[in-house]
Amino acid sequence: MVVLRLVVPKGSLEKATFDLFEAADLPIRRSSSVDYKASIDDPRIAEVRILRPQEIPQYVAEGLFDVGITGRDWVEETQSDVQSLGELKYSKATSDPVKVVVAVAGDSTASSVADLPQGVRVSTEYPGLTKRFFASRGIDADVRLSYGASEAKIPDIADCIVDITETGRALRAAGLRVVDTMLVSYTEMIANPVAYADPAKRHAMGQLMTLLLGTLDARGKVLVKLNVGADDLAKVLAVLPSAKSPTISELAGGGYAVESVVEKFSINTLIPALKDAGASDLLEIPIAKIVA
Repeated sequence: MVVLRLVVPKGSLEKATFDLFEAADLPIRRSSSVDYKASIDDPRIAEVRILRPQEIPQYVAEGLFDVGITGRDWVEETQSDVQSLGELKYSKATSDPVKVVVAVAGDSTASSVADLPQGVRVSTEYPGLTKRFFASRGIDADVRLSYGASEAKIPDIADCIVDITETGRALRAAGLRVVDTMLVSYTEMIANPVAYADPAKRHAMGQLMTLLLGTLDARGKVLVKLNVGADDLAKVLAVLPSAKSPTISELAGGGYAVESVVEKFSINTLIPALKDAGASDLLEIPIAKIVA
């Protein structure tokens, strides 16, 4: 069995990543919450490391690890030569991507990056990405590396910041306003190009992605099963949403059994509506994975 060296992110994505692997039946085990070495009881995975997402693209590109999970923002910042295996649509608190944005003080007259002056002072944890972005717009920016709390540096230390935001609440709370979006960044699984070129390793990587994507696809969804008489089938189907099309089976005693995958948020109105349409024996069943 081929084995992979995996690196997963520490910090803001750590808990969400551990939760995803747990739900995908790939639980990450370590001796303590501060241990940087871990394991997964799976024959495809030889070792697991837990490192800062900023470092992961470079380490994967260098071949220290076969596969890693990080943000597209850090792949772009480091310009690492890695193979993307696909987006994993989760972030620290939601399934939405994070955005790398340019933000200014709320009372600034700037409405876009084009309104910022030559020599503008920019504080950021993304110096490479920021320099390239401002240069592409013809602005000679004084880009300064920030080690955190960038929003506190306006206006005395910096004229604007480049930072990530998931909901925008923290920026608004700091009295800042977004004037441009540099990058929309999802979490990704990336691979070392040499490891990806190995057919056996690439197959193992694909199997891991199947489990993770299937788990993400199942989030917020449930399976609804019901029985319905022949006279009411059309009315029930008119009410019932479906990921593709509902599964319909004839019952031995007459009528039909129907099942469909639906969004969990709609279930409080859907079940009463199905009952009103003539459905009976309704079941709501949690889903762990959806693999097309």
